[in-house]
Amino acid sequence: MLQIVIHGRGGQGAQLAGNLLAMAFFAEGRQVQTFATYGGARRGTPVSSSIRVDDRPIRLRCDIEQADAMLVFDASLLDGRLVSMARPDALIVVNSRRTPAQLAQQAPGCRVLPVDGSAIAQRHGLGRIVNSALLGAFACAVGEPDLWTLSGTIADAAPKDRQQNVDACLAGYRLIEAQLRKAAA
Repeated sequence: MLQIVIHGRGGQGAQLAGNLLAMAFFAEGRQVQTFATYGGARRGTPVSSSIRVDDRPIRLRCDIEQADAMLVFDASLLDGRLVSMARPDALIVVNSRRTPAQLAQQAPGCRVLPVDGSAIAQRHGLGRIVNSALLGAFACAVGEPDLWTLSGTIADAAPKDRQQNVDACLAGYRLIEAQLRKAAA
């Protein structure tokens, strides 16, 4: 079972990203469980979205305590409390301009991959809406769901600017793909 937690701030699109990711996994025939946690009911407060994915029915009905992978929309959320929710070897994709080495200090033992989702969103005319770029990066880093399933889900479900969101998803995917290729060389 793959356990994923998405952290963001109210208004950043973390909840929508969780729903889109769950829909993409479901479109691939996987079993999916998703639930959200909200802080105060206002823009800017911490929110999270949790997703479990498996090939078999998911019977577990508790919060995710040790995530296999995390997607963090705001690097300021990458603190001890958040990192304690990740397995020691978890993959963390974070929206940041900082280097992997700089971010690794905040999440010792975890594999941290930064992606400048904000710059990708700006380049594709999405303003501050980073969820599609971050979802593409996350899918590449985790190795699932398939890029074309995810981009199709985004095209079908994005509330507006569908093509821009698909393009941002592809750009996020390609950015992490290049980062991983460079690290392997």
